[in-house]
Amino acid sequence: MQSRFWKLGFVVLGLVIAYAVYQYRQPRFIAGETAPDFTTTLTNGETVRLSDLRGKYVLLQFWGSWCGPCRAENRHLVPLYEQFHDQGFEIFSIAIESNERSWKRAVEMDGLYWKYHTVEYDQFKGPLARQFNIHSIPTTFLINPDGRIMGVNLKTDQLEKMLQTALASR
Repeated sequence: MQSRFWKLGFVVLGLVIAYAVYQYRQPRFIAGETAPDFTTTLTNGETVRLSDLRGKYVLLQFWGSWCGPCRAENRHLVPLYEQFHDQGFEIFSIAIESNERSWKRAVEMDGLYWKYHTVEYDQFKGPLARQFNIHSIPTTFLINPDGRIMGVNLKTDQLEKMLQTALASR
C-alpha cells in the first residue's frame, strides 16, 4: 500500500512539474491581445518600432539559424511573403543567435530578403525574447493592422488562409 502511495505521489509531482514547464514556455501574449510595442535596431542600422508597421499585417517571427524547425518554416514563409507583401504583409524576424556569421549565412541560404531583421545575441535573454516570454523557437505572432494579435504559432497553411481572408476584405 505504501509503495502505491509513493508511485502516485511521483506521478502527481511529475504532472505538476510538466504543467509548470508547459506554462513557463508559453508566449506571454495570446490572440486578441494588443501586441506590445518595442523599439529595436535592424541589422541595416535603422531604428524601428513595431508600431511603425501599423496599417499592415505583420508576422513577428522568433527564429534561429541553428534551429532546424525554424529553417524548415522559413522555406514556407518566403513564398507567403512574396505572395502577400504587395497587399500589406510584412515579416519582422527576430533571430536568437550566438554568432553573426551563422545568421547571415542562414538569411542568404533561406532567401529571407524582407527588410525587418534584428538579432539578439543573448540567446533567450535578449530584451525582445524576454518581453514576449520566448523560451523556444520557432515562435510566431500574426498581428493585424490595428496592432492586435490574430494568432500565435500558426501553421503555414493556417497563416496563408488567415491572410487570404483578411486581405480579401480590404
